[in-house]
Amino acid sequence: MGTAERPLDEAIEEIVLGAPRRYTRLQMSEVAGLDLDEGRRLWRSLGFAEVADDAVLFTEHDIEAVRLMTGLTEAGVLELDVREAVARAVAQQMSRLAEWQVGMVKRLIESRSEDVTAQQALETTAAVLPALESLQTYVWRRHLAATVHRSLATSGAQEEAPDTWSLVVGFADMVGFTRTTRRRSSAELGEMIERFGSTTTEVIADGRGRIVKTVGDEVLFVADEIAEGAAIALGLRDRVRSEPLLPRLRIGLAAGPVLVRYGDVYGEVVNIASRLTTHADPDSVLVDRTVAQNLADDPRFTLRALRPLAVRGYRNLHPWLIENSA
Repeated sequence: MGTAERPLDEAIEEIVLGAPRRYTRLQMSEVAGLDLDEGRRLWRSLGFAEVADDAVLFTEHDIEAVRLMTGLTEAGVLELDVREAVARAVAQQMSRLAEWQVGMVKRLIESRSEDVTAQQALETTAAVLPALESLQTYVWRRHLAATVHRSLATSGAQEEAPDTWSLVVGFADMVGFTRTTRRRSSAELGEMIERFGSTTTEVIADGRGRIVKTVGDEVLFVADEIAEGAAIALGLRDRVRSEPLLPRLRIGLAAGPVLVRYGDVYGEVVNIASRLTTHADPDSVLVDRTVAQNLADDPRFTLRALRPLAVRGYRNLHPWLIENSA
């Protein structure tokens, strides 16, 4: 069946995949030398729905990717017990990126004319895809270089556990987000989310921090130095104050050893920062004991001890309210 005779979604999928679908899962496993059960687990780890064994779904590129991962495992670069975890971590990030990119291409196609032909849609997709791929690779390499530099610069401060680092962790949450969404149209909500994303990204990057993830109305960020984390938290609060489209923030900050795994952070420090955020008043920043003690003599900040909090898992969580010094 020629391109013009096929459904538009199938034709666009082939352009995106870069090759026609030719193999069932069994055929791909045999050609790539991958155990069939391993292949099923890997497919699910990548976030894709289960498919029938006889469904012709895979391309030459799938085989190349499987061979590459298998080769990295055999070479000891990608251990077998972490291969699926790595696949999950990458897939979660790529899935969100793909959703945004498809929406962008769709809007681009629809903006060209009211009656877009299938051929025009195919031509636009084919023209835009290489640029998106090149930009994606550029951003990845830049972040990889920054992470390598940061890792080497802080290697002497690493804890005994290989993936445990001393970090300051912050949550910034938009107050009354659910209530606000009820009063705004989809276009207004989209503008608000875009403004929140651009604002938090700019402030956190300028403060030498990193965004771990953004979930709806909340951003999770980390920094290497406690003072930098505090400056970021107060900078976020103050910047959002000047944004009429955005609700006020409440922010929690905690510091200490953090498990860093597959682009996410785990541990008690993360939990404490989350609890502090929940109990912070709108337009305020609460910090834990470690942050307060480290900044007690820093003239840039003022701290005020508050009453202990009784929260699940922490009978006496001591918060401090932090502000910029006058």
